[in-house]
Amino acid sequence: MHHKPQGVPDNHPNPGKPILNGGSPNRDVSVGDFPFYHGQPITLNSGQWMLVLAAVAVGFACLTAPIPVLISPTGIVIRTVLFAVVPLVALRCVAGPHWKALFRPVRGVDIGWMLAFAILNLIVSSLVGILVMKLFGADVNVAVGGLANQAAADQMVFFLRSVPQLLGEEILTILPFLAILYWMHNRLGLSRSISVLIAWVVSAVIFGLAHLPSYNWNWLQCILIIGSARLVLTLAYIKTRNLWVSTGAHIINDWAIFGFVIIASASGFSQAGP
Repeated sequence: MHHKPQGVPDNHPNPGKPILNGGSPNRDVSVGDFPFYHGQPITLNSGQWMLVLAAVAVGFACLTAPIPVLISPTGIVIRTVLFAVVPLVALRCVAGPHWKALFRPVRGVDIGWMLAFAILNLIVSSLVGILVMKLFGADVNVAVGGLANQAAADQMVFFLRSVPQLLGEEILTILPFLAILYWMHNRLGLSRSISVLIAWVVSAVIFGLAHLPSYNWNWLQCILIIGSARLVLTLAYIKTRNLWVSTGAHIINDWAIFGFVIIASASGFSQAGP
């Protein structure tokens, strides 16, 4: 006899056959439910989530800590790869082969979603950025601001190196999003909708705060501008349940900004703000 309780027990990773929509009529059956909190494909418990989040922190430290061996051009590439790989290895350790639930095959419609969310993000972050700059002022991202002064070959390397870093930034956001969803829904008993909302906002704030060193510790800029941009990018994952889609939207968004910086500098304009 198959019995699926209302909430998946904290210490039971997969109580029975995985269900597509978690038993709720409000869930999008076409894309399935979010992974790892309600039995699809398994549920991670609190201890497992703590291990994954610790790995997220270690990956972020690999990217940002002043480690001498990782400041050479090759070391910088290693940094960006570790940023993404360390949390995924931890997820593989606790979820087994189910770690792949973060990623789905990319269909033609997913390419469209990448482009749509990238454009939406550029619009939203630009509008919020203009407002914040007028009211409070804003700081330039040093790495992006210096891009225009690099040789063409170095600019190309910068673009390519950003791919694993942006994947890492998606992992930095989506794994905490899923962990918070688990704790809000499974442990605190909040409704799924409220749990998703809290996870969406809190993970965006975390992402914004992670950018403080890049923007001269400008708290308002990181929370309001970077945080609002993160809300849009996370919507790409919420819509499709596919980390490739939010990563693709992030890459399109940032590459558009990088290209604008280079073209604006070549045309004699200066870059300020995010």
